[in-house]
Amino acid sequence: MILLAILFLCFFSSYSASVKGHTTGLSLNNERLYKLTYSTEVFLDGGKGKVQDSVGYRIASDVDVVLLWRNPDGDDDQLIQVTITAVNVENVNQQRGEKNIFKGKTTPKIIGKDNLEALQRPMLLHLVRGKVKEFYSYENEPVGIENLKRGLASLFQMQLSSGTTNEVDISGDCKVTYQAQHDKVVKIKALDTCKIERAGFTTVNQVLGVSSKAKSVTTYKIEDSFVTAVHAEETRDFALNFLQTIAGKIVSKQKLELKTTEAGPRMVPGKQVAGVIKALDSKYTAIPIVGQVLQRACQGCPSLAEHWQSIRKHLEPENLSNAKAVSSFLAFIQHLRTARREEILQILKAEKKEVLPQLVDAVTSAQTPDSLEAILDFLDFKSDSSIVLQERFLYACGFASHPDEELLRALLSKFKGSFASNDIRETVMIIIGALVRKLCQNEGCKLKAVVEAKKLILNGLEKPEKKEDTMMYLLALKNALLPEGIPLLLKYAEAGEGPISHLAITVLQRYDVSFITDEVKKTLNRIYHQNRRVHEKTVRTTAAAVILKSNPSYMDVKNILLSIGELPKEMNKYMLTFVRDILNFEMPSSKMIRQVLKEMVAHNYDRFSKSGSSSAYTGYIERSPHAASTYSLDMLYSGSGILRRSNLNIFQYLGKADLHGSQVVIEAQGLESLIAATPDEGEENLDSYAGMSAILFDVQLRPVTFFNGYSDLMSKMLSASSDPVSVVKGLILLIDHSQDIQLQSGLKANMEIQGGLAIDISGSMEFSLWYRESKTRVKNRVAVVINSDVTVDSSFVKAGLESRAETEAGLEFISTVQFSQYPFLVCMQMDRAEAPFRQFETKYERLSTGRGYVSRRRKESLLSGCELPLHQENSEMCNVVFPPQPESDNSGGWF
Repeated sequence: MILLAILFLCFFSSYSASVKGHTTGLSLNNERLYKLTYSTEVFLDGGKGKVQDSVGYRIASDVDVVLLWRNPDGDDDQLIQVTITAVNVENVNQQRGEKNIFKGKTTPKIIGKDNLEALQRPMLLHLVRGKVKEFYSYENEPVGIENLKRGLASLFQMQLSSGTTNEVDISGDCKVTYQAQHDKVVKIKALDTCKIERAGFTTVNQVLGVSSKAKSVTTYKIEDSFVTAVHAEETRDFALNFLQTIAGKIVSKQKLELKTTEAGPRMVPGKQVAGVIKALDSKYTAIPIVGQVLQRACQGCPSLAEHWQSIRKHLEPENLSNAKAVSSFLAFIQHLRTARREEILQILKAEKKEVLPQLVDAVTSAQTPDSLEAILDFLDFKSDSSIVLQERFLYACGFASHPDEELLRALLSKFKGSFASNDIRETVMIIIGALVRKLCQNEGCKLKAVVEAKKLILNGLEKPEKKEDTMMYLLALKNALLPEGIPLLLKYAEAGEGPISHLAITVLQRYDVSFITDEVKKTLNRIYHQNRRVHEKTVRTTAAAVILKSNPSYMDVKNILLSIGELPKEMNKYMLTFVRDILNFEMPSSKMIRQVLKEMVAHNYDRFSKSGSSSAYTGYIERSPHAASTYSLDMLYSGSGILRRSNLNIFQYLGKADLHGSQVVIEAQGLESLIAATPDEGEENLDSYAGMSAILFDVQLRPVTFFNGYSDLMSKMLSASSDPVSVVKGLILLIDHSQDIQLQSGLKANMEIQGGLAIDISGSMEFSLWYRESKTRVKNRVAVVINSDVTVDSSFVKAGLESRAETEAGLEFISTVQFSQYPFLVCMQMDRAEAPFRQFETKYERLSTGRGYVSRRRKESLLSGCELPLHQENSEMCNVVFPPQPESDNSGGWF
């Protein structure tokens, strides 16, 4: 026992009888060879943490350590040599048996002869006060092998006293905290503070983002005041925020333990470490201890053109409602991100027009410099032959997951040029607004292109060159949501013509509640109560909605409630149902409304018994402890029974974050003359108009017009068909997260999560004078796929976890109004189609030589279809049914 204690004394001591002075970190004795065992292992699974369900591998070896040099002027300055020997690669799951991919393989066959030789080549560490000042190795060694050495070298860096400091090791420049106790020293590395250059990006919106937790703890075991072993563990957990079943966990462990010591070489004399290293071997060179990027070339992968031909049939228009189309779309985006401009352009020029829109979606969604150059070279905005492609390109830009300044700069340049279509010109400006907001959310508000775009939008509203451009700039501001644009919005809201005034208030409606100040509410109150001029119903009701959902004061609420009963008939009913909806859904302002309703003057039968067909209702599509999906529908009619506005919204909430999934607004005006009815107050001189506007995933799209003007209305009525008008159709990259992770063991982890959907939102409005009936229809069809791919790579063996979730769903809203008599009859219906939900999980281990293990699992469930309630009288929530389905498990197989 005494002899063993003496051996431990010699290893990594903070004080030794043979050493002069006191050391602040690890120290070795002269002329001793330290024999240690070392292992690094990694586990990867779907977040459950069960070893038997994990994939991964272990690299075990012996390690020889000797002290080569110590500064004669200080014990805390030393040069040590570390040599890895007897390397072995093993499976972490001992239950694998015959399916062990390493079985029957020698280490040189697994790692490769050259790699093994490089791994076993000695490395040098220059330690000063316990920290690695320089890391020396041979030049041009494989990056993956060098990183494994860096992972081992970083364990030699420590201090023996408690405190917080910054250290540079394989993980980068990180904040670390030491906790010194009598029998151990614990080092906690704050991985979220590590500064290291790695490629990656993520979706800005938290609802569509990825949450991750990282933890690193290294324990230095101490016996009788001396370090005898080092145990390190790093964990990385991640999950998709709104779908927690897309999750994973990486556990990386390192263990370094002393076996024995024996007589070692003499120290090299010298005063400077550089001279000592040169005398040892001139081939040694100082390289960063920070982990370097490991890149692996794809072997046997198809070319971009071959890949496109293999998936092309899935992206034909008739197949877009299938999940397979979205899967193909996501896979092709990944390939496009590694492609050159010339390759992309060649495919674009060779494709036929039926599939070309889907190809444009994919190329634009790739968001690389080469893909942007290719698509801009391909599209000609001065030609009217490719209007559909131009629009698909612009909407894909608006939905971009991580836009950069170059994309915004390109659109600004296009806007200054000429266009074959004014609709495309307007769409360019609207999408510029969307890019401004996304770049500002990502701390890019001060970028030169962003500043230029903001100035362009605000100047366009302050001094529009053409009157008809005002709506275009308002729609751009509706996407950009610039705080400095609020004064301009108030001006247009109060003084603008009906459509302009209404649009300005809907822009204000999208701002955060914190921007709806008392000054803003004063203007909105003047509009609602018509203190200065008469306004249309759509303008007044929207102004009231903004007030009531923005922390209204007692008097704000009281005055609005007192106005009910003095309003036009349908507006009375609308305001009543809107207030009831706030109360029933327990919205933030419901408390203030309940306080006001205690007054009899505001809450009485005469006021709350007004009849009519207009309505407002909010309900849940789905609800869970951490998230909720809601829908809301409000319908406002004119006194003659003709629809003035229908507004269907879908929101996704996750904690305090939200995503405006979709909004479809159908508006009509000036149709009373067709049935010899009297228009409501303030709407006597409105032109005949009907159109549709949409917001999709927080991006306002360019509105669509059904007809504009009496002559246009009559021509379309005579040639009318029931065919719907498409508002937006295409493939959208919705979730986009890419992250390279340097594990402290030296292994490289990579996380790729992409989510896409094929969407088709269409709407129609039918009007029959013969049957005195109007019908509006909004149809949403989507196919959604989410892919997750997490890998841990050492350059010679890789472990991976692939997850996929997919569904196809539909939502349809139909409103029919018969106005042959009063009160007119209204039928509203919203149906959610039956939606299958499928999940797949694949785990694998694969050698660079090609041999591998794979385990597959599949799970299916069904979301039943139902009719969603649209008013308080029928407010029972849809039953959400997930009937149990058999789980398919194909665990283990050679490929």
